[in-house]
Amino acid sequence: MRQKSSDQLQGSLKIFDLDALRAIERQAEHEHVDLMDIAANEVVDWVVARYPVTCRIWVAAGAGNNGGDALFAAHRLHQRGFDVTGIVIAVPVSPATQKAFELCRSAGMNLIEHFSDLSNIQNTPDLIIDGLLGIGLSRAPSPPLTALIEQLNAVNAPILALDVPSGLDAGTGCAAGALIQASDTLTFLGHKSGLWMADGADAVGHVHLADLGWVNGDLDCGTKSPESLGELNLNHRMARSLLIRPRNSHKGRFGSVAIVGGNQGMLGAALLAGRAALSAGVGKVWLNVLDERLAVDPAAPELMIRQALSDVSAATAVAIGPGLGQDDAAHKVFQTAFDLVLSADKTTMVIDADALNIMAQQAEFKYKLQQNQARAILTPHPTEAARLLACSTAEIQANRVLAAQQLAKAYASVVVLKGAGTVIAKPNGSFRVNTSGGSALAVAGQGDVLSGVIAALLAVGVPPFEAASLAVYVHGLAGDRYEQDAGGSIGLSASATVSLISLVLNGWLASN
Repeated sequence: MRQKSSDQLQGSLKIFDLDALRAIERQAEHEHVDLMDIAANEVVDWVVARYPVTCRIWVAAGAGNNGGDALFAAHRLHQRGFDVTGIVIAVPVSPATQKAFELCRSAGMNLIEHFSDLSNIQNTPDLIIDGLLGIGLSRAPSPPLTALIEQLNAVNAPILALDVPSGLDAGTGCAAGALIQASDTLTFLGHKSGLWMADGADAVGHVHLADLGWVNGDLDCGTKSPESLGELNLNHRMARSLLIRPRNSHKGRFGSVAIVGGNQGMLGAALLAGRAALSAGVGKVWLNVLDERLAVDPAAPELMIRQALSDVSAATAVAIGPGLGQDDAAHKVFQTAFDLVLSADKTTMVIDADALNIMAQQAEFKYKLQQNQARAILTPHPTEAARLLACSTAEIQANRVLAAQQLAKAYASVVVLKGAGTVIAKPNGSFRVNTSGGSALAVAGQGDVLSGVIAALLAVGVPPFEAASLAVYVHGLAGDRYEQDAGGSIGLSASATVSLISLVLNGWLASN
Protein backbone atom coordinates (compact mmCIF):
# COMPACT_ATOMS: atom_id res chain seq x y z
CA MET A 1 0.00 0.00 0.00
CA ARG A 2 1.30 3.47 -0.90
CA GLN A 3 2.26 5.24 2.31
CA LYS A 4 1.87 8.95 2.96
CA SER A 5 3.92 10.79 5.54
CA SER A 6 2.25 13.19 7.93
CA ASP A 7 5.07 15.57 7.00
CA GLN A 8 3.18 16.47 3.83
CA LEU A 9 0.47 18.07 5.99
CA GLN A 10 2.94 20.53 7.49
CA GLY A 11 4.22 23.73 5.95
CA SER A 12 3.49 24.91 2.44
CA LEU A 13 1.37 22.81 0.10
CA LYS A 14 2.64 24.65 -2.99
CA ILE A 15 3.84 22.73 -6.01
CA PHE A 16 6.68 24.33 -7.98
CA ASP A 17 7.73 23.49 -11.50
CA LEU A 18 11.35 23.42 -12.63
CA ASP A 19 11.37 27.06 -13.76
CA ALA A 20 10.04 28.27 -10.40
CA LEU A 21 12.55 26.15 -8.48
CA ARG A 22 15.43 27.50 -10.56
CA ALA A 23 14.17 31.03 -9.93
CA ILE A 24 14.18 30.40 -6.19
CA GLU A 25 17.73 29.08 -6.40
CA ARG A 26 18.86 32.18 -8.32
CA GLN A 27 17.18 34.49 -5.80
CA ALA A 28 18.80 32.66 -2.91
CA GLU A 29 22.22 32.87 -4.57
CA HIS A 30 21.73 36.61 -5.12
CA GLU A 31 20.92 37.01 -1.43
CA HIS A 32 23.93 34.85 -0.45
CA VAL A 33 21.73 32.11 1.02
CA ASP A 34 23.46 28.72 0.72
CA LEU A 35 20.58 26.35 -0.08
CA MET A 36 22.94 23.38 -0.49
CA ASP A 37 24.26 23.90 3.03
CA ILE A 38 20.73 24.10 4.43
CA ALA A 39 19.62 21.04 2.45
CA ALA A 40 22.57 19.00 3.72
CA ASN A 41 21.69 19.90 7.30
CA GLU A 42 18.10 18.81 6.68
CA VAL A 43 19.34 15.45 5.40
CA VAL A 44 21.53 15.01 8.48
CA ASP A 45 18.68 15.93 10.81
CA TRP A 46 16.38 13.48 9.04
CA VAL A 47 18.89 10.63 9.36
CA VAL A 48 19.87 11.39 12.97
CA ALA A 49 16.21 11.42 14.01
CA ARG A 50 15.67 7.90 12.63
CA TYR A 51 18.96 5.95 12.70
CA PRO A 52 21.52 5.23 15.45
CA VAL A 53 25.08 6.41 14.94
CA THR A 54 26.18 2.76 14.70
CA CYS A 55 24.44 2.26 11.34
CA ARG A 56 26.21 2.03 7.98
CA ILE A 57 25.22 4.45 5.23
CA TRP A 58 25.93 4.46 1.52
CA VAL A 59 25.66 7.86 -0.17
CA ALA A 60 25.35 7.73 -3.96
CA ALA A 61 26.23 11.13 -5.42
CA GLY A 62 25.99 12.49 -8.92
CA ALA A 63 28.04 15.24 -10.53
CA GLY A 64 25.48 18.04 -10.11
CA ASN A 65 23.89 19.92 -7.25
CA ASN A 66 21.93 16.91 -6.06
CA GLY A 67 25.27 15.19 -5.60
CA GLY A 68 26.49 18.23 -3.67
CA ASP A 69 23.56 17.98 -1.26
CA ALA A 70 24.38 14.30 -0.77
CA LEU A 71 28.15 14.75 -0.32
CA PHE A 72 27.87 17.63 2.16
CA ALA A 73 25.41 15.49 4.13
CA ALA A 74 27.78 12.50 3.89
CA HIS A 75 30.66 14.55 5.31
CA ARG A 76 28.56 15.80 8.23
CA LEU A 77 27.23 12.34 8.99
CA HIS A 78 30.80 11.06 8.97
CA GLN A 79 31.76 13.80 11.43
CA ARG A 80 28.96 12.65 13.71
CA GLY A 81 30.39 9.16 13.79
CA PHE A 82 28.31 7.32 11.18
CA ASP A 83 30.02 4.73 9.00
CA VAL A 84 29.61 6.43 5.60
CA THR A 85 30.66 5.17 2.19
CA GLY A 86 30.46 7.61 -0.69
CA ILE A 87 29.72 6.27 -4.18
CA VAL A 88 30.69 8.94 -6.71
CA ILE A 89 29.53 8.17 -10.22
CA ALA A 90 31.45 10.96 -12.01
CA VAL A 91 33.74 13.93 -11.41
CA PRO A 92 31.70 16.76 -9.85
CA VAL A 93 30.88 19.55 -12.30
CA SER A 94 29.61 22.36 -10.06
CA PRO A 95 32.01 24.26 -7.75
CA ALA A 96 29.85 23.51 -4.71
CA THR A 97 29.78 19.79 -5.45
CA GLN A 98 33.55 19.80 -6.04
CA LYS A 99 34.00 21.45 -2.63
CA ALA A 100 31.80 18.82 -0.98
CA PHE A 101 33.78 16.04 -2.65
CA GLU A 102 37.11 17.47 -1.47
CA LEU A 103 35.77 17.75 2.08
CA CYS A 104 34.87 14.06 2.03
CA ARG A 105 38.26 13.11 0.62
CA SER A 106 40.14 15.29 3.12
CA ALA A 107 38.21 13.71 5.99
CA GLY A 108 39.53 10.29 4.97
CA MET A 109 36.09 8.94 4.14
CA ASN A 110 35.64 5.73 2.22
CA LEU A 111 34.98 6.95 -1.35
CA ILE A 112 34.30 4.72 -4.32
CA GLU A 113 35.03 6.58 -7.54
CA HIS A 114 34.31 5.49 -11.10
CA PHE A 115 31.70 2.99 -9.96
CA SER A 116 31.61 -0.44 -11.54
CA ASP A 117 30.20 -3.01 -9.12
CA LEU A 118 28.66 -2.58 -5.66
CA SER A 119 29.57 -6.14 -4.74
CA ASN A 120 33.08 -4.84 -4.02
CA ILE A 121 31.73 -3.02 -0.95
CA GLN A 122 32.00 -5.47 1.91
CA ASN A 123 29.52 -4.00 4.40
CA THR A 124 25.81 -4.05 3.56
CA PRO A 125 24.27 -0.66 4.41
CA ASP A 126 21.47 0.08 6.85
CA LEU A 127 20.48 3.08 4.69
CA ILE A 128 21.19 4.29 1.17
CA ILE A 129 21.00 7.99 0.34
CA ASP A 130 20.24 8.72 -3.33
CA GLY A 131 21.72 11.99 -4.59
CA LEU A 132 22.42 10.96 -8.15
CA LEU A 133 20.24 13.06 -10.44
CA GLY A 134 17.76 15.45 -8.79
CA ILE A 135 15.08 17.52 -10.52
CA GLY A 136 16.84 18.47 -13.76
CA LEU A 137 16.44 15.10 -15.50
CA SER A 138 15.29 15.39 -19.13
CA ARG A 139 16.25 11.97 -20.52
CA ALA A 140 16.92 8.39 -19.52
CA PRO A 141 19.95 7.85 -17.26
CA SER A 142 23.21 6.89 -18.98
CA PRO A 143 24.22 3.21 -19.00
CA PRO A 144 26.61 3.55 -16.01
CA LEU A 145 23.91 5.33 -14.01
CA THR A 146 21.35 2.75 -15.05
CA ALA A 147 23.61 -0.03 -13.78
CA LEU A 148 24.14 1.77 -10.46
CA ILE A 149 20.43 2.48 -9.98
CA GLU A 150 19.55 -1.14 -10.65
CA GLN A 151 22.15 -2.37 -8.19
CA LEU A 152 21.09 0.09 -5.49
CA ASN A 153 17.48 -1.07 -5.87
CA ALA A 154 18.63 -4.67 -5.43
CA VAL A 155 20.34 -3.99 -2.09
CA ASN A 156 18.28 -5.05 0.90
CA ALA A 157 18.22 -1.60 2.52
CA PRO A 158 15.86 1.39 2.63
CA ILE A 159 16.64 4.23 0.25
CA LEU A 160 16.25 7.95 1.05
CA ALA A 161 15.92 9.92 -2.20
CA LEU A 162 16.96 13.57 -2.11
CA ASP A 163 14.43 15.89 -3.80
CA VAL A 164 13.15 13.18 -6.20
CA PRO A 165 14.13 9.55 -6.79
CA SER A 166 16.85 9.51 -9.43
CA GLY A 167 15.43 8.76 -12.86
CA LEU A 168 12.08 10.49 -12.19
CA ASP A 169 10.81 13.53 -14.08
CA ALA A 170 9.85 15.86 -11.22
CA GLY A 171 7.06 17.51 -13.20
CA THR A 172 5.36 14.60 -14.92
CA GLY A 173 6.24 11.65 -12.69
CA CYS A 174 7.38 9.69 -15.74
CA ALA A 175 10.59 7.66 -15.89
CA ALA A 176 12.33 7.23 -19.22
CA GLY A 177 14.59 4.47 -17.92
CA ALA A 178 15.98 3.13 -14.65
CA LEU A 179 14.39 4.61 -11.54
CA ILE A 180 15.34 4.54 -7.87
CA GLN A 181 12.65 2.85 -5.77
CA ALA A 182 12.81 4.90 -2.60
CA SER A 183 11.48 4.11 0.84
CA ASP A 184 11.41 7.84 1.61
CA THR A 185 11.83 11.03 -0.39
CA LEU A 186 13.03 14.23 1.26
CA THR A 187 12.00 16.92 -1.20
CA PHE A 188 13.36 20.45 -0.99
CA LEU A 189 11.81 23.95 -1.16
CA GLY A 190 8.36 22.85 -2.31
CA HIS A 191 6.41 19.90 -3.61
CA LYS A 192 6.74 18.49 -7.12
CA SER A 193 3.73 17.11 -8.96
CA GLY A 194 5.69 14.13 -10.29
CA LEU A 195 6.07 12.70 -6.79
CA TRP A 196 2.38 11.80 -6.77
CA MET A 197 1.62 10.48 -10.26
CA ALA A 198 2.65 8.07 -12.99
CA ASP A 199 5.86 6.21 -12.07
CA GLY A 200 6.39 8.55 -9.14
CA ALA A 201 3.35 7.22 -7.32
CA ASP A 202 5.16 3.93 -6.69
CA ALA A 203 8.76 5.17 -6.51
CA VAL A 204 8.78 7.83 -3.78
CA GLY A 205 7.67 5.94 -0.66
CA HIS A 206 6.96 8.37 2.19
CA VAL A 207 7.24 11.99 1.09
CA HIS A 208 8.73 14.59 3.47
CA LEU A 209 9.09 18.31 2.75
CA ALA A 210 12.13 20.32 3.81
CA ASP A 211 11.29 23.89 2.78
CA LEU A 212 14.85 25.15 3.51
CA GLY A 213 13.45 28.28 5.14
CA TRP A 214 11.10 28.91 2.24
CA VAL A 215 8.12 29.57 4.52
CA ASN A 216 4.98 31.17 3.07
CA GLY A 217 6.85 32.11 -0.07
CA ASP A 218 10.06 33.68 1.16
CA LEU A 219 13.44 32.76 2.54
CA ASP A 220 14.91 34.19 5.70
CA CYS A 221 16.65 36.68 3.45
CA GLY A 222 13.31 38.09 2.30
CA THR A 223 13.21 37.02 -1.34
CA LYS A 224 9.82 36.96 -3.02
CA SER A 225 8.19 33.77 -4.19
CA PRO A 226 7.76 33.03 -7.89
CA GLU A 227 4.25 32.25 -8.94
CA SER A 228 2.99 28.77 -8.10
CA LEU A 229 -0.12 27.54 -9.85
CA GLY A 230 -0.23 24.19 -8.08
CA GLU A 231 -0.68 22.76 -4.62
CA LEU A 232 -1.33 19.44 -2.96
CA ASN A 233 -5.01 18.65 -2.56
CA LEU A 234 -5.03 18.95 1.22
CA ASN A 235 -6.53 22.37 1.99
CA HIS A 236 -10.32 22.17 2.25
CA ARG A 237 -11.11 24.84 4.82
CA MET A 238 -13.62 26.61 2.60
CA ALA A 239 -15.57 23.41 1.95
CA ARG A 240 -15.50 22.42 5.60
CA SER A 241 -17.19 25.65 6.67
CA LEU A 242 -20.05 24.88 4.29
CA LEU A 243 -20.52 21.30 5.49
CA ILE A 244 -20.95 21.94 9.21
CA ARG A 245 -24.63 21.29 9.94
CA PRO A 246 -26.73 23.08 12.56
CA ARG A 247 -29.19 20.92 14.47
CA ASN A 248 -32.01 23.14 13.20
CA SER A 249 -31.89 21.75 9.66
CA HIS A 250 -34.16 20.18 7.04
CA LYS A 251 -33.55 18.30 3.80
CA GLY A 252 -34.12 21.37 1.64
CA ARG A 253 -31.09 22.99 3.21
CA PHE A 254 -28.80 20.36 1.69
CA GLY A 255 -29.83 20.67 -1.93
CA SER A 256 -30.87 18.14 -4.53
CA VAL A 257 -29.10 16.08 -7.17
CA ALA A 258 -30.30 14.61 -10.46
CA ILE A 259 -28.32 11.70 -11.93
CA VAL A 260 -28.82 11.29 -15.68
CA GLY A 261 -27.83 7.98 -17.31
CA GLY A 262 -28.60 4.35 -16.59
CA ASN A 263 -29.06 2.89 -20.07
CA GLN A 264 -29.90 -0.79 -20.47
CA GLY A 265 -27.18 -2.98 -19.02
CA MET A 266 -25.67 -0.01 -17.21
CA LEU A 267 -28.38 0.99 -14.74
CA GLY A 268 -26.05 0.09 -11.88
CA ALA A 269 -23.82 3.07 -12.70
CA ALA A 270 -26.65 5.53 -12.10
CA LEU A 271 -27.63 3.71 -8.91
CA LEU A 272 -24.06 3.91 -7.62
CA ALA A 273 -23.87 7.64 -8.33
CA GLY A 274 -27.22 8.25 -6.64
CA ARG A 275 -26.31 6.20 -3.58
CA ALA A 276 -22.96 8.00 -3.33
CA ALA A 277 -24.71 11.36 -3.44
CA LEU A 278 -26.91 10.28 -0.53
CA SER A 279 -23.89 9.03 1.37
CA ALA A 280 -22.19 12.41 0.86
CA GLY A 281 -25.14 14.21 2.47
CA VAL A 282 -27.37 15.66 -0.24
CA GLY A 283 -30.98 16.29 0.75
CA LYS A 284 -32.64 14.30 -2.07
CA VAL A 285 -31.72 12.53 -5.29
CA TRP A 286 -33.58 11.90 -8.54
CA LEU A 287 -32.43 9.27 -11.04
CA ASN A 288 -33.26 10.10 -14.65
CA VAL A 289 -32.68 6.71 -16.30
CA LEU A 290 -33.09 5.30 -19.80
CA ASP A 291 -33.71 1.79 -18.47
CA GLU A 292 -37.11 2.19 -16.79
CA ARG A 293 -37.56 -1.42 -15.67
CA LEU A 294 -36.58 -0.68 -12.07
CA ALA A 295 -39.27 1.23 -10.17
CA VAL A 296 -37.37 1.41 -6.88
CA ASP A 297 -33.85 0.75 -5.66
CA PRO A 298 -34.21 -1.85 -2.88
CA ALA A 299 -30.85 -0.85 -1.40
CA ALA A 300 -31.70 2.86 -1.41
CA PRO A 301 -35.47 3.39 -1.72
CA GLU A 302 -34.87 7.09 -1.05
CA LEU A 303 -33.75 7.45 -4.67
CA MET A 304 -36.57 8.82 -6.84
CA ILE A 305 -36.43 6.97 -10.16
CA ARG A 306 -38.05 8.62 -13.19
CA GLN A 307 -37.84 8.92 -16.97
CA ALA A 308 -34.56 9.99 -18.52
CA LEU A 309 -35.97 13.13 -20.15
CA SER A 310 -37.58 14.46 -16.98
CA ASP A 311 -36.78 18.09 -16.19
CA VAL A 312 -33.55 18.48 -14.19
CA SER A 313 -33.61 22.26 -13.89
CA ALA A 314 -35.04 22.10 -10.34
CA ALA A 315 -32.00 20.17 -9.09
CA THR A 316 -29.18 22.07 -7.43
CA ALA A 317 -26.62 19.87 -9.16
CA VAL A 318 -26.82 17.39 -12.02
CA ALA A 319 -24.47 14.50 -12.82
CA ILE A 320 -24.74 13.43 -16.45
CA GLY A 321 -23.09 10.29 -17.76
CA PRO A 322 -23.10 7.35 -15.32
CA GLY A 323 -24.23 4.42 -17.47
CA LEU A 324 -25.53 6.79 -20.18
CA GLY A 325 -24.32 4.87 -23.23
CA GLN A 326 -23.79 6.36 -26.67
CA ASP A 327 -26.84 5.33 -28.68
CA ASP A 328 -29.29 7.79 -30.23
CA ALA A 329 -31.41 7.89 -27.08
CA ALA A 330 -28.34 8.69 -24.98
CA HIS A 331 -27.41 11.56 -27.30
CA LYS A 332 -30.91 13.02 -26.97
CA VAL A 333 -30.93 12.68 -23.20
CA PHE A 334 -27.51 14.30 -22.87
CA GLN A 335 -28.46 17.20 -25.14
CA THR A 336 -31.68 17.80 -23.20
CA ALA A 337 -30.11 17.65 -19.74
CA PHE A 338 -27.11 19.74 -20.82
CA ASP A 339 -29.30 22.53 -22.20
CA LEU A 340 -31.64 22.47 -19.19
CA VAL A 341 -28.74 22.91 -16.80
CA LEU A 342 -27.38 25.87 -18.77
CA SER A 343 -30.83 27.46 -18.77
CA ALA A 344 -31.09 27.14 -14.97
CA ASP A 345 -28.99 29.87 -13.39
CA LYS A 346 -28.25 28.11 -10.08
CA THR A 347 -27.52 24.60 -11.35
CA THR A 348 -24.06 23.13 -11.92
CA MET A 349 -23.37 19.84 -13.68
CA VAL A 350 -20.86 17.05 -13.45
CA ILE A 351 -20.12 15.54 -16.86
CA ASP A 352 -18.69 12.03 -16.73
CA ALA A 353 -18.24 8.77 -18.64
CA ASP A 354 -20.22 8.46 -21.89
CA ALA A 355 -21.42 12.05 -21.60
CA LEU A 356 -17.79 13.06 -22.14
CA ASN A 357 -17.52 10.76 -25.15
CA ILE A 358 -20.66 12.31 -26.66
CA MET A 359 -19.35 15.80 -25.95
CA ALA A 360 -16.05 14.99 -27.67
CA GLN A 361 -17.96 14.23 -30.89
CA GLN A 362 -19.69 17.62 -31.19
CA ALA A 363 -17.94 20.99 -30.85
CA GLU A 364 -21.20 22.76 -29.93
CA PHE A 365 -20.95 21.52 -26.34
CA LYS A 366 -17.51 23.05 -25.92
CA TYR A 367 -18.73 26.38 -27.30
CA LYS A 368 -21.73 26.42 -24.99
CA LEU A 369 -19.52 25.77 -21.97
CA GLN A 370 -17.21 28.58 -23.05
CA GLN A 371 -20.22 30.90 -23.11
CA ASN A 372 -21.44 29.67 -19.71
CA GLN A 373 -18.25 29.53 -17.67
CA ALA A 374 -18.00 27.74 -14.31
CA ARG A 375 -21.14 25.72 -14.93
CA ALA A 376 -19.56 22.29 -15.28
CA ILE A 377 -17.05 19.86 -13.82
CA LEU A 378 -15.59 17.36 -16.28
CA THR A 379 -14.28 14.09 -14.80
CA PRO A 380 -12.42 12.18 -17.54
CA HIS A 381 -10.11 9.24 -17.18
CA PRO A 382 -7.04 9.51 -19.46
CA THR A 383 -8.66 7.93 -22.53
CA GLU A 384 -11.72 10.19 -22.28
CA ALA A 385 -9.40 13.17 -21.85
CA ALA A 386 -7.56 12.12 -25.00
CA ARG A 387 -10.82 12.12 -26.97
CA LEU A 388 -11.69 15.59 -25.68
CA LEU A 389 -8.26 16.95 -26.67
CA ALA A 390 -8.02 14.91 -29.89
CA CYS A 391 -4.73 13.28 -28.91
CA SER A 392 -3.52 9.91 -27.64
CA THR A 393 -3.87 8.50 -24.14
CA ALA A 394 -0.08 8.26 -23.99
CA GLU A 395 0.17 12.01 -24.58
CA ILE A 396 -2.23 12.65 -21.71
CA GLN A 397 -0.25 10.43 -19.36
CA ALA A 398 3.07 11.94 -20.43
CA ASN A 399 2.10 15.23 -18.77
CA ARG A 400 -1.06 14.90 -16.71
CA VAL A 401 -0.93 18.39 -15.22
CA LEU A 402 -0.61 20.06 -18.60
CA ALA A 403 -3.41 17.92 -20.03
CA ALA A 404 -5.77 18.87 -17.20
CA GLN A 405 -4.89 22.55 -17.60
CA GLN A 406 -5.52 22.40 -21.36
CA LEU A 407 -8.86 20.69 -20.88
CA ALA A 408 -9.99 23.15 -18.23
CA LYS A 409 -9.12 26.10 -20.44
CA ALA A 410 -10.62 24.64 -23.61
CA TYR A 411 -13.94 23.74 -21.96
CA ALA A 412 -14.08 26.65 -19.48
CA SER A 413 -14.73 24.14 -16.73
CA VAL A 414 -13.16 22.56 -13.69
CA VAL A 415 -11.49 19.33 -14.76
CA VAL A 416 -10.82 16.21 -12.70
CA LEU A 417 -8.28 14.11 -14.59
CA LYS A 418 -8.56 10.78 -12.81
CA GLY A 419 -5.76 8.31 -12.16
CA ALA A 420 -2.74 7.97 -9.89
CA GLY A 421 -2.24 11.53 -8.72
CA THR A 422 -5.64 12.83 -9.83
CA VAL A 423 -5.31 16.42 -11.08
CA ILE A 424 -8.04 18.97 -10.38
CA ALA A 425 -7.62 22.05 -12.60
CA LYS A 426 -9.28 25.43 -13.15
CA PRO A 427 -9.55 27.25 -16.50
CA ASN A 428 -6.98 29.81 -15.24
CA GLY A 429 -4.33 27.07 -14.95
CA SER A 430 -4.27 26.64 -11.18
CA PHE A 431 -4.42 23.02 -10.09
CA ARG A 432 -4.29 20.56 -7.22
CA VAL A 433 -2.68 17.13 -7.16
CA ASN A 434 -4.40 14.53 -5.02
CA THR A 435 -2.41 12.46 -2.55
CA SER A 436 -5.07 10.10 -1.16
CA GLY A 437 -6.25 6.78 -2.59
CA GLY A 438 -4.50 4.00 -4.44
CA SER A 439 -5.00 0.84 -6.43
CA ALA A 440 -7.97 -0.31 -4.32
CA LEU A 441 -10.04 2.20 -6.30
CA ALA A 442 -9.03 0.75 -9.68
CA VAL A 443 -12.29 -1.16 -10.22
CA ALA A 444 -15.45 -0.56 -12.23
CA GLY A 445 -17.98 1.88 -10.82
CA GLN A 446 -15.61 4.03 -8.76
CA GLY A 447 -15.93 6.88 -11.23
CA ASP A 448 -19.71 6.79 -10.78
CA VAL A 449 -19.26 6.99 -7.01
CA LEU A 450 -16.95 9.98 -7.40
CA SER A 451 -19.44 11.77 -9.67
CA GLY A 452 -22.18 11.30 -7.10
CA VAL A 453 -20.01 12.70 -4.32
CA ILE A 454 -19.02 15.75 -6.38
CA ALA A 455 -22.66 16.41 -7.25
CA ALA A 456 -23.69 16.15 -3.59
CA LEU A 457 -21.04 18.65 -2.50
CA LEU A 458 -22.13 21.03 -5.26
CA ALA A 459 -25.72 20.66 -4.11
CA VAL A 460 -24.95 21.71 -0.54
CA GLY A 461 -23.27 24.87 -1.81
CA VAL A 462 -19.58 24.06 -2.16
CA PRO A 463 -18.08 25.93 -5.18
CA PRO A 464 -17.09 23.74 -8.16
CA PHE A 465 -13.30 23.67 -7.71
CA GLU A 466 -13.60 23.11 -3.97
CA ALA A 467 -16.33 20.48 -4.43
CA ALA A 468 -14.26 18.55 -6.96
CA SER A 469 -11.14 18.78 -4.79
CA LEU A 470 -12.81 17.59 -1.60
CA ALA A 471 -14.73 14.81 -3.36
CA VAL A 472 -11.53 13.44 -4.91
CA TYR A 473 -9.76 13.61 -1.56
CA VAL A 474 -12.59 11.93 0.39
CA HIS A 475 -13.04 9.25 -2.27
CA GLY A 476 -9.31 8.53 -1.99
CA LEU A 477 -9.54 8.39 1.80
CA ALA A 478 -12.27 5.79 1.47
CA GLY A 479 -9.88 3.66 -0.55
CA ASP A 480 -7.12 4.20 2.02
CA ARG A 481 -9.45 3.21 4.85
CA TYR A 482 -10.36 0.00 3.06
CA GLU A 483 -6.69 -0.85 2.48
CA GLN A 484 -5.92 -0.24 6.14
CA ASP A 485 -8.82 -2.37 7.37
CA ALA A 486 -8.39 -5.14 4.79
CA GLY A 487 -4.61 -5.24 4.95
CA GLY A 488 -4.32 -4.71 1.20
CA SER A 489 -5.87 -3.21 -1.89
CA ILE A 490 -7.73 -6.21 -3.34
CA GLY A 491 -11.49 -6.53 -3.25
CA LEU A 492 -12.95 -3.06 -2.74
CA SER A 493 -16.14 -2.78 -4.81
CA ALA A 494 -17.77 0.49 -5.77
CA SER A 495 -20.84 -0.52 -3.75
CA ALA A 496 -18.70 -0.97 -0.65
CA THR A 497 -17.06 2.40 -1.26
CA VAL A 498 -20.46 4.10 -1.12
CA SER A 499 -20.93 3.01 2.48
CA LEU A 500 -17.46 4.31 3.37
CA ILE A 501 -18.07 7.83 2.01
CA SER A 502 -20.23 9.06 4.89
CA LEU A 503 -17.90 7.49 7.47
CA VAL A 504 -14.83 9.11 5.97
CA LEU A 505 -16.52 12.47 5.39
CA ASN A 506 -17.83 12.65 8.95
CA GLY A 507 -14.45 11.57 10.31
CA TRP A 508 -12.70 14.22 8.25
CA LEU A 509 -15.09 16.92 9.51
CA ALA A 510 -14.60 15.85 13.10
CA SER A 511 -10.82 15.93 12.87
CA ASN A 512 -10.42 19.27 11.07
